[in-house]
Amino acid sequence: MRSKDAKSASRRAHRLPAPTGPYAVGSTELHLVDHARPDPWVAGTTRELMITVRYLAHPGGPKTPYLTPGAAGPVAEEDSRQLGIPADRLDYTFPTHARTGAPATGGPRPVLLYSPSAKYPRSVGTALLEQLTSEGYVTVAIDHTHEPAAVEFPGGRVERRVLPSGPDAGKQLIATRVADTRFVLDALETLARGGNPDAERRELPRLSLDLSRIGMFGHSGGGFTTGETMVSDRRVDAGADLDGSMAYSQSNRDYGRIATEGLDRPFLLLSAGDHSAASDGSWQEFLRHQRGPVREHHLPDGEHFSYTDYQVLLPRLGLGPGSIAPYVGTIDPGRSLATQRAVLSAFFARYPR
Repeated sequence: MRSKDAKSASRRAHRLPAPTGPYAVGSTELHLVDHARPDPWVAGTTRELMITVRYLAHPGGPKTPYLTPGAAGPVAEEDSRQLGIPADRLDYTFPTHARTGAPATGGPRPVLLYSPSAKYPRSVGTALLEQLTSEGYVTVAIDHTHEPAAVEFPGGRVERRVLPSGPDAGKQLIATRVADTRFVLDALETLARGGNPDAERRELPRLSLDLSRIGMFGHSGGGFTTGETMVSDRRVDAGADLDGSMAYSQSNRDYGRIATEGLDRPFLLLSAGDHSAASDGSWQEFLRHQRGPVREHHLPDGEHFSYTDYQVLLPRLGLGPGSIAPYVGTIDPGRSLATQRAVLSAFFARYPR
Protein backbone atom coordinates (compact mmCIF):
# COMPACT_ATOMS: atom_id res chain seq x y z
CA MET A 1 0.00 0.00 0.00
CA ARG A 2 1.07 3.57 -0.58
CA SER A 3 2.02 5.47 2.57
CA LYS A 4 -0.01 8.40 3.85
CA ASP A 5 2.95 10.67 3.08
CA ALA A 6 3.03 9.50 -0.55
CA LYS A 7 -0.69 10.05 -0.95
CA SER A 8 -0.42 13.51 0.59
CA ALA A 9 2.47 14.44 -1.72
CA SER A 10 0.50 13.25 -4.73
CA ARG A 11 -2.50 15.38 -3.79
CA ARG A 12 -0.33 18.46 -3.28
CA ALA A 13 1.30 17.95 -6.67
CA HIS A 14 -1.94 17.94 -8.60
CA ARG A 15 -2.79 21.59 -8.72
CA LEU A 16 -1.54 24.68 -10.49
CA PRO A 17 -1.36 28.25 -9.16
CA ALA A 18 -4.51 30.21 -9.92
CA PRO A 19 -4.34 32.87 -12.63
CA THR A 20 -4.24 36.41 -11.30
CA GLY A 21 -5.89 38.37 -14.12
CA PRO A 22 -9.29 40.05 -13.80
CA TYR A 23 -11.18 37.63 -16.07
CA ALA A 24 -12.61 34.18 -15.45
CA VAL A 25 -11.33 31.51 -17.84
CA GLY A 26 -13.48 29.24 -19.99
CA SER A 27 -12.23 26.43 -22.20
CA THR A 28 -13.41 24.35 -25.10
CA GLU A 29 -11.78 21.67 -27.24
CA LEU A 30 -11.95 21.51 -31.02
CA HIS A 31 -11.33 18.52 -33.24
CA LEU A 32 -9.86 19.76 -36.51
CA VAL A 33 -9.48 17.63 -39.65
CA ASP A 34 -7.27 18.82 -42.51
CA HIS A 35 -8.84 16.96 -45.41
CA ALA A 36 -6.24 18.37 -47.81
CA ARG A 37 -3.28 16.87 -45.94
CA PRO A 38 -2.40 13.21 -45.36
CA ASP A 39 -0.96 12.48 -41.94
CA PRO A 40 2.81 12.25 -42.46
CA TRP A 41 3.37 9.68 -39.69
CA VAL A 42 0.54 7.17 -40.26
CA ALA A 43 0.04 6.07 -43.87
CA GLY A 44 -3.48 6.15 -45.27
CA THR A 45 -4.86 8.63 -42.70
CA THR A 46 -5.78 12.31 -42.78
CA ARG A 47 -4.12 14.84 -40.52
CA GLU A 48 -6.23 15.50 -37.40
CA LEU A 49 -5.55 17.83 -34.49
CA MET A 50 -6.96 18.54 -31.05
CA ILE A 51 -6.72 22.08 -29.73
CA THR A 52 -7.82 23.73 -26.50
CA VAL A 53 -9.23 27.25 -26.76
CA ARG A 54 -9.32 29.29 -23.55
CA TYR A 55 -11.32 32.49 -23.46
CA LEU A 56 -12.85 35.18 -21.26
CA ALA A 57 -15.89 33.66 -19.62
CA HIS A 58 -18.70 34.17 -17.17
CA PRO A 59 -17.88 32.40 -13.89
CA GLY A 60 -19.31 28.95 -13.23
CA GLY A 61 -19.44 25.51 -14.78
CA PRO A 62 -17.41 22.32 -14.34
CA LYS A 63 -13.65 22.64 -14.06
CA THR A 64 -11.61 21.46 -17.04
CA PRO A 65 -9.31 18.49 -16.29
CA TYR A 66 -5.61 18.88 -16.93
CA LEU A 67 -5.68 15.96 -19.38
CA THR A 68 -8.55 13.82 -20.62
CA PRO A 69 -8.68 10.31 -19.10
CA GLY A 70 -7.56 8.62 -22.31
CA ALA A 71 -4.44 10.78 -22.58
CA ALA A 72 -3.67 11.13 -18.86
CA GLY A 73 -2.73 7.50 -18.28
CA PRO A 74 -0.12 7.13 -21.04
CA VAL A 75 1.41 10.54 -20.27
CA ALA A 76 1.64 9.67 -16.56
CA GLU A 77 3.24 6.31 -17.35
CA GLU A 78 5.89 7.98 -19.47
CA ASP A 79 6.63 10.66 -16.86
CA SER A 80 6.77 8.08 -14.07
CA ARG A 81 9.47 6.15 -15.93
CA GLN A 82 11.50 9.35 -16.33
CA LEU A 83 11.16 10.20 -12.65
CA GLY A 84 11.48 6.68 -11.27
CA ILE A 85 8.18 6.76 -9.37
CA PRO A 86 4.96 4.70 -9.58
CA ALA A 87 2.58 5.94 -12.26
CA ASP A 88 -0.32 6.12 -9.78
CA ARG A 89 1.39 9.08 -8.12
CA LEU A 90 0.68 11.13 -11.24
CA ASP A 91 -3.03 11.76 -11.64
CA TYR A 92 -3.13 14.11 -14.60
CA THR A 93 -6.92 14.36 -14.60
CA PHE A 94 -6.79 16.91 -11.76
CA PRO A 95 -8.98 20.04 -12.22
CA THR A 96 -7.51 23.24 -13.65
CA HIS A 97 -8.86 26.77 -13.13
CA ALA A 98 -10.73 26.92 -16.46
CA ARG A 99 -14.42 26.07 -16.76
CA THR A 100 -15.48 23.79 -19.60
CA GLY A 101 -17.99 25.36 -21.96
CA ALA A 102 -18.62 28.43 -19.80
CA PRO A 103 -20.43 31.23 -21.69
CA ALA A 104 -17.96 33.62 -23.32
CA THR A 105 -17.96 37.31 -22.53
CA GLY A 106 -16.42 40.49 -23.89
CA GLY A 107 -15.66 41.87 -27.32
CA PRO A 108 -12.97 40.86 -29.83
CA ARG A 109 -9.79 39.73 -28.12
CA PRO A 110 -6.24 39.22 -29.39
CA VAL A 111 -5.18 35.61 -29.86
CA LEU A 112 -2.09 33.75 -28.58
CA LEU A 113 -1.15 30.33 -29.96
CA TYR A 114 0.90 27.79 -28.00
CA SER A 115 3.00 24.90 -29.30
CA PRO A 116 4.48 22.47 -26.72
CA SER A 117 7.90 20.85 -26.81
CA ALA A 118 8.41 17.82 -29.03
CA LYS A 119 6.82 14.64 -27.63
CA TYR A 120 4.81 16.55 -25.00
CA PRO A 121 1.06 17.30 -24.83
CA ARG A 122 -0.50 20.73 -25.11
CA SER A 123 -1.39 20.60 -21.42
CA VAL A 124 2.20 21.38 -20.26
CA GLY A 125 1.65 25.11 -20.82
CA THR A 126 -1.58 25.33 -18.83
CA ALA A 127 -0.38 27.65 -16.03
CA LEU A 128 0.91 30.24 -18.49
CA LEU A 129 -2.08 29.89 -20.81
CA GLU A 130 -4.63 30.31 -18.02
CA GLN A 131 -2.76 33.39 -16.81
CA LEU A 132 -2.65 35.03 -20.24
CA THR A 133 -6.33 34.22 -20.81
CA SER A 134 -7.23 35.78 -17.47
CA GLU A 135 -5.48 38.95 -18.65
CA GLY A 136 -7.68 39.28 -21.72
CA TYR A 137 -6.40 36.99 -24.48
CA VAL A 138 -7.96 34.07 -26.28
CA THR A 139 -5.31 31.35 -26.11
CA VAL A 140 -5.06 28.31 -28.35
CA ALA A 141 -2.97 25.27 -27.36
CA ILE A 142 -2.12 22.76 -30.10
CA ASP A 143 -1.47 19.04 -29.81
CA HIS A 144 0.77 17.87 -32.65
CA THR A 145 -0.77 14.43 -33.14
CA HIS A 146 1.50 11.37 -32.88
CA GLU A 147 4.17 13.29 -30.95
CA PRO A 148 2.80 13.08 -27.37
CA ALA A 149 2.42 9.74 -25.63
CA ALA A 150 -1.32 10.04 -26.31
CA VAL A 151 -3.89 12.42 -27.81
CA GLU A 152 -7.56 11.69 -27.10
CA PHE A 153 -10.15 12.51 -29.76
CA PRO A 154 -13.96 12.72 -29.39
CA GLY A 155 -15.54 9.37 -28.71
CA GLY A 156 -12.55 8.17 -26.70
CA ARG A 157 -10.25 7.31 -29.62
CA VAL A 158 -6.62 7.67 -28.54
CA GLU A 159 -3.76 8.21 -30.97
CA ARG A 160 -0.33 7.18 -29.68
CA ARG A 161 3.17 8.36 -30.56
CA VAL A 162 4.54 7.62 -34.04
CA LEU A 163 7.67 9.70 -34.61
CA PRO A 164 9.79 9.92 -37.79
CA SER A 165 13.29 8.50 -37.99
CA GLY A 166 16.28 9.06 -40.24
CA PRO A 167 18.55 12.01 -41.04
CA ASP A 168 15.71 14.36 -41.99
CA ALA A 169 13.42 13.48 -39.07
CA GLY A 170 13.88 16.85 -37.35
CA LYS A 171 13.03 18.78 -40.50
CA GLN A 172 9.97 16.61 -41.11
CA LEU A 173 8.85 17.16 -37.55
CA ILE A 174 9.10 20.96 -37.65
CA ALA A 175 7.58 21.17 -41.15
CA THR A 176 4.59 19.16 -39.91
CA ARG A 177 4.24 21.39 -36.84
CA VAL A 178 4.29 24.53 -38.99
CA ALA A 179 1.62 23.07 -41.28
CA ASP A 180 -0.43 22.18 -38.19
CA THR A 181 -0.17 25.74 -36.88
CA ARG A 182 -1.14 27.32 -40.18
CA PHE A 183 -4.14 25.01 -40.38
CA VAL A 184 -5.17 26.11 -36.87
CA LEU A 185 -4.91 29.74 -38.02
CA ASP A 186 -7.26 28.87 -40.89
CA ALA A 187 -9.69 27.30 -38.43
CA LEU A 188 -9.60 30.44 -36.27
CA GLU A 189 -10.54 32.49 -39.32
CA THR A 190 -13.56 30.23 -39.75
CA LEU A 191 -14.46 30.79 -36.10
CA ALA A 192 -14.09 34.55 -36.45
CA ARG A 193 -16.53 34.51 -39.36
CA GLY A 194 -19.10 32.72 -37.21
CA GLY A 195 -18.44 29.24 -38.62
CA ASN A 196 -17.77 26.03 -36.73
CA PRO A 197 -14.58 24.18 -37.75
CA ASP A 198 -15.08 21.36 -35.22
CA ALA A 199 -15.25 18.04 -37.07
CA GLU A 200 -18.26 16.88 -35.02
CA ARG A 201 -19.93 20.30 -35.26
CA ARG A 202 -20.27 20.36 -31.49
CA GLU A 203 -21.81 23.46 -30.00
CA LEU A 204 -19.13 26.05 -29.19
CA PRO A 205 -19.14 29.16 -27.01
CA ARG A 206 -19.65 32.42 -28.89
CA LEU A 207 -16.01 33.38 -29.21
CA SER A 208 -15.00 36.87 -30.32
CA LEU A 209 -11.54 36.91 -31.93
CA ASP A 210 -9.42 39.83 -33.07
CA LEU A 211 -7.26 38.17 -35.71
CA SER A 212 -5.51 41.42 -36.52
CA ARG A 213 -3.56 40.81 -33.28
CA ILE A 214 -2.02 37.33 -33.10
CA GLY A 215 0.95 36.21 -31.04
CA MET A 216 2.51 32.80 -30.58
CA PHE A 217 4.86 31.13 -28.13
CA GLY A 218 6.16 27.67 -27.44
CA HIS A 219 8.59 25.65 -25.36
CA SER A 220 11.66 23.94 -26.83
CA GLY A 221 10.55 22.50 -30.19
CA GLY A 222 7.45 24.67 -29.81
CA GLY A 223 9.66 27.75 -29.71
CA PHE A 224 11.37 26.59 -32.90
CA THR A 225 7.91 25.98 -34.37
CA THR A 226 6.88 29.52 -33.44
CA GLY A 227 9.80 31.05 -35.29
CA GLU A 228 9.43 28.84 -38.38
CA THR A 229 5.71 29.61 -38.51
CA MET A 230 6.38 33.34 -38.40
CA VAL A 231 8.87 33.08 -41.28
CA SER A 232 6.24 31.46 -43.50
CA ASP A 233 3.02 33.09 -42.23
CA ARG A 234 2.62 36.81 -41.63
CA ARG A 235 -0.59 36.33 -39.68
CA VAL A 236 1.50 35.92 -36.53
CA ASP A 237 2.56 39.39 -35.35
CA ALA A 238 4.92 38.53 -32.47
CA GLY A 239 6.50 35.39 -31.08
CA ALA A 240 8.36 33.96 -28.12
CA ASP A 241 10.75 31.02 -27.90
CA LEU A 242 10.89 29.40 -24.45
CA ASP A 243 14.35 27.80 -24.32
CA GLY A 244 14.15 26.19 -27.75
CA SER A 245 17.04 25.73 -30.15
CA MET A 246 16.56 26.96 -33.71
CA ALA A 247 18.79 24.23 -35.15
CA TYR A 248 18.25 20.82 -36.68
CA SER A 249 21.92 20.16 -35.90
CA GLN A 250 24.02 22.55 -33.86
CA SER A 251 27.28 20.76 -34.68
CA ASN A 252 26.64 21.01 -38.43
CA ARG A 253 25.28 24.55 -38.16
CA ASP A 254 22.10 23.29 -39.82
CA TYR A 255 19.78 26.07 -38.71
CA GLY A 256 16.14 26.83 -39.38
CA ARG A 257 14.92 29.71 -41.50
CA ILE A 258 14.12 31.70 -38.36
CA ALA A 259 17.86 31.73 -37.58
CA THR A 260 19.22 32.31 -41.09
CA GLU A 261 16.61 34.85 -42.21
CA GLY A 262 15.37 36.51 -39.03
CA LEU A 263 12.11 38.43 -38.83
CA ASP A 264 10.86 41.98 -39.21
CA ARG A 265 8.48 41.43 -36.28
CA PRO A 266 9.05 41.30 -32.49
CA PHE A 267 10.51 38.19 -30.91
CA LEU A 268 11.27 37.17 -27.32
CA LEU A 269 13.98 34.71 -26.27
CA LEU A 270 13.58 33.05 -22.85
CA SER A 271 16.36 30.78 -21.62
CA ALA A 272 17.45 28.90 -18.50
CA GLY A 273 20.48 27.31 -16.89
CA ASP A 274 23.50 27.07 -19.17
CA HIS A 275 21.45 27.74 -22.31
CA SER A 276 21.27 31.27 -23.71
CA ALA A 277 22.32 33.27 -26.76
CA ALA A 278 25.86 33.12 -25.39
CA SER A 279 25.93 29.31 -25.79
CA ASP A 280 23.48 28.61 -28.62
CA GLY A 281 24.86 29.11 -32.12
CA SER A 282 21.40 29.13 -33.68
CA TRP A 283 20.30 31.99 -31.42
CA GLN A 284 23.45 33.90 -32.33
CA GLU A 285 22.64 33.42 -36.00
CA PHE A 286 19.08 34.60 -35.38
CA LEU A 287 20.25 37.74 -33.60
CA ARG A 288 22.55 38.56 -36.53
CA HIS A 289 19.63 38.44 -38.95
CA GLN A 290 16.75 39.72 -36.82
CA ARG A 291 15.35 43.04 -38.05
CA GLY A 292 12.44 43.44 -35.64
CA PRO A 293 12.56 44.18 -31.90
CA VAL A 294 14.16 41.51 -29.70
CA ARG A 295 13.76 40.92 -25.99
CA GLU A 296 15.74 38.39 -23.91
CA HIS A 297 15.31 37.01 -20.40
CA HIS A 298 17.34 34.35 -18.61
CA LEU A 299 16.61 32.17 -15.55
CA PRO A 300 20.12 31.29 -14.35
CA ASP A 301 18.87 28.88 -11.64
CA GLY A 302 16.27 27.28 -13.90
CA GLU A 303 16.49 24.42 -16.36
CA HIS A 304 14.88 23.46 -19.65
CA PHE A 305 11.54 22.31 -18.19
CA SER A 306 11.24 25.38 -15.98
CA TYR A 307 9.20 26.77 -18.86
CA THR A 308 6.48 24.14 -18.43
CA ASP A 309 4.05 23.14 -15.69
CA TYR A 310 6.67 20.72 -14.40
CA GLN A 311 8.25 23.74 -12.68
CA VAL A 312 5.40 23.74 -10.14
CA LEU A 313 4.27 20.10 -10.33
CA LEU A 314 7.55 18.28 -9.74
CA PRO A 315 8.60 20.02 -6.50
CA ARG A 316 5.28 18.97 -4.95
CA LEU A 317 5.82 15.26 -5.53
CA GLY A 318 8.01 14.86 -2.48
CA LEU A 319 11.09 13.96 -4.53
CA GLY A 320 14.54 15.06 -3.44
CA PRO A 321 15.90 18.29 -4.94
CA GLY A 322 18.62 16.33 -6.72
CA SER A 323 15.99 14.26 -8.55
CA ILE A 324 14.19 17.22 -10.08
CA ALA A 325 17.02 19.75 -10.50
CA PRO A 326 18.03 18.35 -13.93
CA TYR A 327 14.53 19.15 -15.17
CA VAL A 328 13.57 22.41 -13.43
CA GLY A 329 16.75 23.62 -11.74
CA THR A 330 16.96 25.00 -8.23
CA ILE A 331 14.94 28.18 -8.69
CA ASP A 332 11.95 28.70 -6.40
CA PRO A 333 8.91 27.48 -8.40
CA GLY A 334 6.72 30.43 -7.41
CA ARG A 335 9.37 32.95 -8.39
CA SER A 336 10.03 31.14 -11.66
CA LEU A 337 6.38 31.12 -12.69
CA ALA A 338 5.80 34.71 -11.57
CA THR A 339 8.79 35.85 -13.65
CA GLN A 340 7.61 33.99 -16.73
CA ARG A 341 4.10 35.36 -16.38
CA ALA A 342 5.41 38.92 -16.02
CA VAL A 343 7.83 38.70 -18.95
CA LEU A 344 5.33 37.13 -21.36
CA SER A 345 2.53 39.47 -20.25
CA ALA A 346 4.68 42.56 -20.77
CA PHE A 347 5.90 41.37 -24.17
CA PHE A 348 2.49 40.44 -25.58
CA ALA A 349 0.84 43.51 -24.07
CA ARG A 350 3.27 45.68 -26.03
CA TYR A 351 3.45 43.95 -29.37
CA PRO A 352 0.33 42.10 -30.61
CA ARG A 353 -1.65 45.07 -29.33
